[in-house]
Amino acid sequence: MSFTGEHTQKVDSKGRMSIPADFRRVLEAGDPEWNSGQSPRMYLLYGDHLKNELHGYTVEEFDKVVDQINALPRGSDAKKRLSRLIIGQSIKLDVDKDGRTVMPIKQRQKLGLKDGELYFSGLGDHFEIWKAETFTEEVGDNMADWLEEQGDDFDPLSLLDG
Repeated sequence: MSFTGEHTQKVDSKGRMSIPADFRRVLEAGDPEWNSGQSPRMYLLYGDHLKNELHGYTVEEFDKVVDQINALPRGSDAKKRLSRLIIGQSIKLDVDKDGRTVMPIKQRQKLGLKDGELYFSGLGDHFEIWKAETFTEEVGDNMADWLEEQGDDFDPLSLLDG
């Protein structure tokens, strides 16, 4: 299972937000401790490298990334930087029975958000969370301009051909 699609969700002034239903199914499948009737867990990454967005990962996918970081040579600059950006700047969240979780204030402030609309974008092994208007400004408009440059017969799958 993978994170796919685009969703707009609300976040309230207390940071409560709903995780899109199909994303919850992926979180459940990617949580080794999850059983039917329980709440899945997820990791929310907010590292400085992410600028105006957050990333959501399943427990299993996040553990794979952590294993790769831990496999780097002890004391190496790459291990230190990745540990700080990925492991140090992430939090584990529980998703309740109604599919909601609470985004802490630090992460809401990073997005410049008190309450309003969030934009969720599935990217396969993880998903992005943006303030909806920021996504449109930084990604949506940029993507539209790029697609316009490609011409009418452009097939995005042609990029897979290397």
